[in-house]
Amino acid sequence: MSRRGKSRDSRYIPNVLRLIREHRSFFLGTTLAALALRLFFVVYFPAVTDDSRVYADLASNWLQHGIYGQTQGGRPEKPILPTDTRLPGYPAFLAGIFWLFGAGNFKAVLLAQVLFGLATCLIVADLARRAVSDRAAKIAFVLAALCPFLANYAAAALTETLEIFFTALALDCAIAALGRMHEARFDVGVLDQTGRKLWAATGAAVAACILLRPDGGLLLAAIGLYLAVLAGKILASKARAGKKNVADLLAAGIIVAAVALAPLVPWTIRNFRTLHHFQPLAPRYANDADELVPRGFLRWAKTWIVDYVSVEEIFWNVTGDKIDPKKLPSRAIDNSNPAERDATLAVIADYNEAQDMTPELDARFGKIAAGRIRAHPVRYYVVLPVLRVADMWLRPRTEILPPDARWWEFNDDAKQSVMAVGFGLLNLAYVVAALLALLHRKSRRPSGMRWAGLLLSFLLLRSAFLGTVENPEPRYTLECYPAIIVLASSWLGRYGLRKPA
Repeated sequence: MSRRGKSRDSRYIPNVLRLIREHRSFFLGTTLAALALRLFFVVYFPAVTDDSRVYADLASNWLQHGIYGQTQGGRPEKPILPTDTRLPGYPAFLAGIFWLFGAGNFKAVLLAQVLFGLATCLIVADLARRAVSDRAAKIAFVLAALCPFLANYAAAALTETLEIFFTALALDCAIAALGRMHEARFDVGVLDQTGRKLWAATGAAVAACILLRPDGGLLLAAIGLYLAVLAGKILASKARAGKKNVADLLAAGIIVAAVALAPLVPWTIRNFRTLHHFQPLAPRYANDADELVPRGFLRWAKTWIVDYVSVEEIFWNVTGDKIDPKKLPSRAIDNSNPAERDATLAVIADYNEAQDMTPELDARFGKIAAGRIRAHPVRYYVVLPVLRVADMWLRPRTEILPPDARWWEFNDDAKQSVMAVGFGLLNLAYVVAALLALLHRKSRRPSGMRWAGLLLSFLLLRSAFLGTVENPEPRYTLECYPAIIVLASSWLGRYGLRKPA
């Protein structure tokens, strides 16, 4: 790399505050618009779900009784039972808000999340500035500030807003550290003290992601994978300083992993001492040790479920509500196989009698699933996961808003139908702009973007993981939006908004 390249890179060392000082009116106006959008959702569409109440119960018990556990209805001898069904990140956040503003004060929680949402916009802008340019940073700030999907979840007492914030922070710190190492190649050492601090900050942000949701560990995997690829390229180039650079990349990876995983040590020890089993994260199905996990039903659902509609109408009904066979899509029952059809309808009818999933019923669902998988392995292992991921990425993100899940049938009133279609088109625009940025880069056009491989590795790893879940909820892809926005800003800044000749 030439000295000219070094000069270009050095422009990106100062943080985004310099850019804000140079464009005060732009950032102030956009921030006010972002604040108004989020407050609109807080006032008109606040969302306190069943999951929200579970988190709040954990937070209140932790704060008031010193027990990280859930209140057990109908069991006065043990009103609060310790649990590991949820990681402690979001309950800790709620406990802090409840301590300051009163137990159960969800309004204060949502307003605090609005502030995290605004901070996310600045971090995404800084990420775009480091990876692309100042112009892209301004575009990314607008895309993040006015994104209704991000704003909508600021008004939901769920982990998404904080998870997105720390994901953006981790990516920003990682790219800042990579830029620092790239600059330092002209000096004696690549991994200097500032670089180590940046990698430690990356690990701390990843730790926060993991403590909020177990799948936050995918970000750690993406960073590790990208560092491994960089090391491989350096070794393949046979550069003179290759071994030193690879050692520094290895040290960076160790720093990130050590800091990211360190908070799980006391959590794991607590689970072993209190609950008497080894659990470094949380159970995949958020179940207690003595709670039945209907694995047979879950496996059966994975043999046909591809869309969020089926999650609302079928998946969430078990256990506690009836399954309506008429709402099953045609792919759920093979009418060309009378034995499978009769067995499926029979087990559903037996479940509907008590609306409780017993081990016997679960085994029958599992037997049907096994037969379907043997008959169509490619569909189960390849086609359906791809379709689930596509649904999570492309459907309108209105799952906690009034529009009906079957938005394409246009059974809602005109306003809700317009909202659903508008959200769908806007989501598609974000995703397409990001894809165009990757395609332009693939075609070797001068995209001007650095470290795109890190963003791409995160997007691919998370999408691959989401293909394995039984319940394709669009919110699971929101953590990817900082990367999507940066990629979109790269394309809009270099191609979509190019001045005519």
